[in-house]
Amino acid sequence: MTARAPIQNSASTWAQPLPTETSDERLRLLAVVAQQVCALGSGRLKVAVDGRTASGKTSFGHELAHALAARGRPVLRASLDDFKRPWRDRGLYDRESGEGYYRNAFDYDAVRRLLLTPMAGDGMCALCSIDPRTQIDHSGTRVRAAPDAILVVDGVFAFRAELDDHWDLRIWLEIATTDSIARGLARDGGDGTVMRDRYVVSEDLYAVEVDPAARADVVIDNSRFDRPRALRGLVG
Repeated sequence: MTARAPIQNSASTWAQPLPTETSDERLRLLAVVAQQVCALGSGRLKVAVDGRTASGKTSFGHELAHALAARGRPVLRASLDDFKRPWRDRGLYDRESGEGYYRNAFDYDAVRRLLLTPMAGDGMCALCSIDPRTQIDHSGTRVRAAPDAILVVDGVFAFRAELDDHWDLRIWLEIATTDSIARGLARDGGDGTVMRDRYVVSEDLYAVEVDPAARADVVIDNSRFDRPRALRGLVG
């Protein structure tokens, strides 16, 4: 029996727990995805999980990490939300409009320098740059990726040109915009202004400029958490 490998998590306090309940259908799909990732090679691998706000990216990333660890592959978990520019600098650029959020909120240089490039080099990665909640800088906290480690990164805009050529596998979670809004409101509260004016606008712009679903290697309909459906790219 294969021994479960370790999972190294980000130091960020902006964290979501592993889902406590899941369906047999979801477990079967995750097993197929994990097997497909492992089949890419025995060396270090980088997997991106992208999708609209509240599509289930972080939960899927956690679940996939556990499925990979169960197959004996060490896993590093990171979220692009932990690589945003610090709030103290928000007066230097527009980060709050829809287009401003898309253009300016994330520090892609930090993602490459601290996380993705080290995976192809000495393996000393920072899984968090700036904690979104506390604004504490964790960029100096490094973990060493094992030679056979798999990095699983969740986050919107993961397939932008600044990052896209780093991924060994791209996973897109498909949900309708209306579902994204409803889930986002249920999760974050508020009157929906931020969802509609910032996130939906930025993600629509991303869809036009990048067409992330078309760029993905694997597309999964995640409209129902208990019954996810592979739409494209899964083998088996």
